[in-house]
Amino acid sequence: MTSQRRAFDRTHTDELAAFVQASPTPYHAVATAAARLEKAGFRQVTEAEPWDGDSGGRYVLRGGAIIAWYVPEGARPQTPYRVIGAHTDSPNLRVKPRPDMGAAGWRQVAVEIYGGPLLNSWLDRDLGLAGRLSLRDGSTRLVDVDRPLLRVAQLAVHLDRGVNDNGLALDRQRHLQPLWGLGHAEDGDLIDFLAAEAGLAADDVAGWDLMTYDVQPPAYLGRDRELLASPRLDNLLSVHACTAALIAAAAHGDGLPYIPVLAAFDHEENGSESDTGAQGPLLGNVLERSVHARGGTFEDRLRALAGTVCVSSDVGHAVHPNYAEKHDPTHHPRANGGPILKTNVNQRYATDGSGRAVFAAACERAGVPFQHFVSSNAMPCGTTIGPITSARHGITTVDVGVPILSMHSARELCGADDPHLLASALYAFLRG
Repeated sequence: MTSQRRAFDRTHTDELAAFVQASPTPYHAVATAAARLEKAGFRQVTEAEPWDGDSGGRYVLRGGAIIAWYVPEGARPQTPYRVIGAHTDSPNLRVKPRPDMGAAGWRQVAVEIYGGPLLNSWLDRDLGLAGRLSLRDGSTRLVDVDRPLLRVAQLAVHLDRGVNDNGLALDRQRHLQPLWGLGHAEDGDLIDFLAAEAGLAADDVAGWDLMTYDVQPPAYLGRDRELLASPRLDNLLSVHACTAALIAAAAHGDGLPYIPVLAAFDHEENGSESDTGAQGPLLGNVLERSVHARGGTFEDRLRALAGTVCVSSDVGHAVHPNYAEKHDPTHHPRANGGPILKTNVNQRYATDGSGRAVFAAACERAGVPFQHFVSSNAMPCGTTIGPITSARHGITTVDVGVPILSMHSARELCGADDPHLLASALYAFLRG
């Protein structure tokens, strides 16, 4: 197949960089995706209101999760779905309920470690602060201090002479609390400061979900700009690709044999067990209500799910040139080699032979090469929303992604061509 059949090109990667920059938190990510969907003609529906069965695009927001779908003209109650799934969250440092602390004349912010970050990657970086503020009237307000505000300062080598020989040891409680100025803990006013940044009075704020992020923007690197360095590639790269693929599929929606669905969940990095995670009921509720909105019954829902296939998209490991022994010797995914198809016989990934065939066919239609990933038998294998989605909803699921380096670092690295290759494959999958 030739590249002329691909739906996306390097412009997609430029747009990914802008998407990441606009999405420092899961809440911002779903707002950014929703804005793109609105521009493409999708309309928001709320869970508390009745839904209709008319054709067209819709989406539901809940916290850091978004479910979007397009009902083609003539879709029946038992029409199967094609689901593309991802997650919006990334490992980071999140603000505690009592945020103000300090020592030795420094003002600090009390943070808790979210997920499994590479802790050393957060040292000596310029950090912003973003998230959502919950107000006393029941509403929420997004806030984003997109400038250097915080810093987790590393101990000088003069005071830790053996660090380069013995390795860096970080105490998760004592060594990772960021600085944000001079003064004393009792001078603390972080929430007052953030309320002002959001144009609110401090008394308006009743709660918060706040997190730090590296403010350095994404950038191309390499002799030929063939690589992309960026925060939160895990897994905003997939959220962006899924959003682009759904919009493209909906733009040519007449005659689609499936109902294309985007499901981007929160809390994957800590197990997905929440009302906005893949373990929760959100996707199942949306699919069931979509069937009923078209006049369907319980039987129609089961028939629709029987023909449904899900592609779970999450980044994976490219072979690292300095640590090749950590990878399976016969499976070496490379940057710009196309998306990876992930397999694990112990069900850490959901891919089986039938799912592999569906994704391989989509890649062939799109003119996109793909690669295989399995973990070394000597290394534990990570997991994704794929097995959860497959088990919870009883649908065929295949795990895919883009190979990257420095996964769970504050700044990750991928091939600059792989994001648009993934999006093209997802678009072909949705088209069926």
